[in-house]
Amino acid sequence: MVNDRQGLIESDEIDLTNLLKGLWKQKLLILFTTSIVFVASVVYAWKATPIYEAEFLVQPPTQNDVANLNYGRGGDSGLPELTVKDVYDVYRKHLQSESLRLELFQDLYLSILSADQRSLPQNGAFNSFSRSLVVSLTNKDDPTRFTITASLPNPRDAVNWVTAYASTAGERAKEEILKNVKADATVKANNLQREIDRLQASSRMDRNDRITRLKEALVIAKSIGLEKPPIITGKLSAEFSSGMDGSLNYLRGSKALEAEIDNLEKRQTDDPFIEKLRLKQESQSFYRNLDIDPTSIAVFRQDGVVEIPDEPVKPRRMLILVLGLLFGLFCGVSLAFARFLLLERFAPQRSL
Repeated sequence: MVNDRQGLIESDEIDLTNLLKGLWKQKLLILFTTSIVFVASVVYAWKATPIYEAEFLVQPPTQNDVANLNYGRGGDSGLPELTVKDVYDVYRKHLQSESLRLELFQDLYLSILSADQRSLPQNGAFNSFSRSLVVSLTNKDDPTRFTITASLPNPRDAVNWVTAYASTAGERAKEEILKNVKADATVKANNLQREIDRLQASSRMDRNDRITRLKEALVIAKSIGLEKPPIITGKLSAEFSSGMDGSLNYLRGSKALEAEIDNLEKRQTDDPFIEKLRLKQESQSFYRNLDIDPTSIAVFRQDGVVEIPDEPVKPRRMLILVLGLLFGLFCGVSLAFARFLLLERFAPQRSL
């Protein structure tokens, strides 16, 4: 058994030696194959279109950025204040919307294609655009920070794309938020107007009712010939004075009653006599004319500065050359090994 095992070891050593000798004899084949693959990798590395990458980092706005959105909100207004999260959630929705990508595909991507390329089916072009412009989380542990990345042959186009993507999403979000704020203000103004109308209508009804009561008192005063209020002294004075605005209105005398009736009938408006009406009218006017300057708010913040890249991220030439050399060597050795096996297989047949 020991002798057999030693024989196998010696046989393996001889086979390995023969293999190495056989490969060495085919060193020109290995060198030629390696050179061909390496030269091909060199040509690819220098002929491949360089790709430049630009990044735009997005983060939530500050409280000061959204402060102007809360004019007339909060407190007893009945309108909840808008928080930074409320505003940024709208921006994130637009940042990740498919409609925004389609819009920028039309405005940015198709504009750099030739007429022949634009005539081709756009599904493939849109997929290429989606691979060139990517929105991703900057950090998986922080869902509020996003990175917009553009990978293009032209470094300036890459910067323009990420900037346009972030700003267009911001304009869309800002437009939606301002529209919602305006709608809330309009509803608030309409509710206040209805309340004002109700108070004014109620005041007119109260005035008409008072005129009716005064006219009835006037009839009584005239029927008893009472032109001026009687002079009453003592303890009954306070009781009569309080009753003159109720069932004893006629005690004021016909002249006073006629004057008040005439004054009430000639009154153009009851607004000065309605409690807190002016305050409600001012509030209604504020909400009706509420107009927030879009430039005074921000729905996102840019983290850092987008610089024009001066070095391409693709192709990575040194890596391509190293991999080309290794792959060429592998191919050369593989061909030499295959040739060695064929020669070894047919060698006995040639000897026979």
